[in-house]
Amino acid sequence: MKLGIGTAQFGLDYGISNQEGKTPTEEVAKIIELAGQNGIQVLDTAPAYGTSEEILGKLIPDNHNFEIVTKTPKFSSNCITSDDVKLLENTFYQSLSTLNQSSIYGLLIHQAKDLLANNGQSLMEKMLHLKEKKMIKKIGVSVYSQEEIESVLEKYPIDLIQLPINVLDQRLLLSGNLSYLKKNGIEIHARSIFFQGLLLMEPESLPSYFDSIKNHLKKYHEMLSQYNISPLQASISFIKNIQEIDSIVIGINNIQHLSEILLAFKASFFLEANVFLQFALTDNFILNPTNWKF
Repeated sequence: MKLGIGTAQFGLDYGISNQEGKTPTEEVAKIIELAGQNGIQVLDTAPAYGTSEEILGKLIPDNHNFEIVTKTPKFSSNCITSDDVKLLENTFYQSLSTLNQSSIYGLLIHQAKDLLANNGQSLMEKMLHLKEKKMIKKIGVSVYSQEEIESVLEKYPIDLIQLPINVLDQRLLLSGNLSYLKKNGIEIHARSIFFQGLLLMEPESLPSYFDSIKNHLKKYHEMLSQYNISPLQASISFIKNIQEIDSIVIGINNIQHLSEILLAFKASFFLEANVFLQFALTDNFILNPTNWKF
């Protein structure tokens, strides 16, 4: 099962299309149970996701088969200090304790710029040390762009990378980056396949920040109507058929949301990649959610 669960909504009010706010704990329990029953392995979390790690630590059963991936804290300095390295280590051990685990599958640098800052190698050295102690199976980084991927791979050996890809953001697919990563044995986790929910929303309901792409999105929705496929099914069809991707991390708001996604994953519908190609964008102010302003 390529599907993984992003847990930001378990600890935060997260996502442009999220009208429900933070997922109640009892709903998270149902999601975790259904995920386990359907062979979902990856649970993606982070200390920055509010109470997500704490909730997972209380709800994940002792004999689970989940592959838990968490992230480092965010460092504010342009130069990584010994205090930052200590913060990484302390935060990791706190995550282990909060998650109620003796070890986890993956640890990612949350912002690639931290790894690329002056003395960023000291963060990687600490992560390698934790890996050698068998507290982590794979170490890596979360990225936003091709430039970040190239800069990181120039300097560091990584096992795992998390990156954005969706119908609108096909940059890393079209550039050949996914093929390059796979040839180098790096596990690829895709995130933002619904573009924080934007691809599932009616174009007219979007904030004015997205006025420049509303007509583009209307054409996309018209195309989906012609094929009699829902926006959710289309997003999953696009990503599921990219062979290089190992896990597709999707933020889940409720049990119904997960059930719908599981049905879409198991369905046999298929649209050719060239059907989606016409909807790829290049505008970084749209493609990078950290730029969004409402």
